[in-house]
Amino acid sequence: MSDARDHDEESDHHGEDHHGEDHHDEDHHGEDHHDEDHHGEDHHDEDHHHSHDHHGHDVDSVAFGVVTVSSSRSLDDDPSGEYLVSAFEEAGHEVVVRELVPDEYDSVQGTVDRLARRKDTDAVVTTGGTGVTPDDATPEAVKGLFAKTLPGFGELFRRLSYEEVGTRTIGSRAVAGIVSATPVFCLPGSENAVRLGVDEVILPEVGHLVGLAGRGVDDGEEGESEDDGKADADGAESDDGE
Repeated sequence: MSDARDHDEESDHHGEDHHGEDHHDEDHHGEDHHDEDHHGEDHHDEDHHHSHDHHGHDVDSVAFGVVTVSSSRSLDDDPSGEYLVSAFEEAGHEVVVRELVPDEYDSVQGTVDRLARRKDTDAVVTTGGTGVTPDDATPEAVKGLFAKTLPGFGELFRRLSYEEVGTRTIGSRAVAGIVSATPVFCLPGSENAVRLGVDEVILPEVGHLVGLAGRGVDDGEEGESEDDGKADADGAESDDGE
């Protein structure tokens, strides 16, 4: 009997200790949970502060250069270029220059380089020459100027385009990058493609990209012509490409 009573007492005592330990663990877990909540608040504050700083250089109004790449159209018969102008102006931006150049490597490269260097131009958008026909040379011509590429532009454009044209989107070679601290976007020539690229991708992000690309870049030497414009973001001039 003594052994049985001792065993019961020991069991009760062990149960009391175990319950106490569980209760202590629960309290301690509550403290950990409080610490986690506090850490979450700190993380939220850090994210908010980082987001605020990251957008501190955003530009509200962007000055665009618009280039139509086509050997068959004129500025009077250029619905894609016209849409670019109207969409930018309706969004509160400005189109400071609009040009049409033939589907030729040198013409496209020279025009984009010149417009990107103008001090009165914040971004350049081209339409046309991004397909797969022999005379479609816009991506090749412009890539030679890029100090930085923006691969997400083409990726996102083609993903959105897939919803409209399906697998035919693989024939589009839309690209974007930074030339002389100026974002450059190259869209296809069709008006539907231009509408998609402008409305869904360029307009939502161009002010942010212009602000980041131009951060810390001087306005240039006094006495420079507007075509001499801006230096590259890294302080070196782009080569002319070959």
